Amino acid sequence: MVNEGIRAREVRLIASDGSQLGVKSKQEALSLAEQSNLDLVLVAPKAKPPVARVMDYGKYRFELQKKQREARKKQKVINVKEVRLSPTIDTNDFNTKMKNARKFLSKGDKVKVSIRFKGRAITHKEIGYDVLNRFSKAISDIAAVESRAKMDGRSMFLMLAPKAEK
Repeated sequence: MVNEGIRAREVRLIASDGSQLGVKSKQEALSLAEQSNLDLVLVAPKAKPPVARVMDYGKYRFELQKKQREARKKQKVINVKEVRLSPTIDTNDFNTKMKNARKFLSKGDKVKVSIRFKGRAITHKEIGYDVLNRFSKAISDIAAVESRAKMDGRSMFLMLAPKAEK
């Protein structure tokens, strides 16, 4: 809320230099802001009485947008990559899939390791659990298990996240 948009009858006023001016009526606060060619901005509307500050509103908005841009630059996007195995995977295929998962984890991505059961293979879920457990043990030096192996329809999956560097 700025200038005429403020509905409160009286506000606790803070000057542009940060000094407290005490509780003033809305009209008095507006006239003080006008005299210094600045805006009256409501800073804490929930307080009793509401806190208003005399400041340049355009500059304040610009600074706020600048802070938000900086925060967006610093945030990290985490992607989820998928590695698909089969219950009857052979050693060399297993090692290749593990190498891919290591590459993804080293880049900071999460890895979803999934096994798709085809036909009657779903009757032997324990084979799938064994393969996923073997995979998580083999890659445990750089990855932490985020969620244990669980079934979802005809597929079983587990989530791996890169271990935090100390």
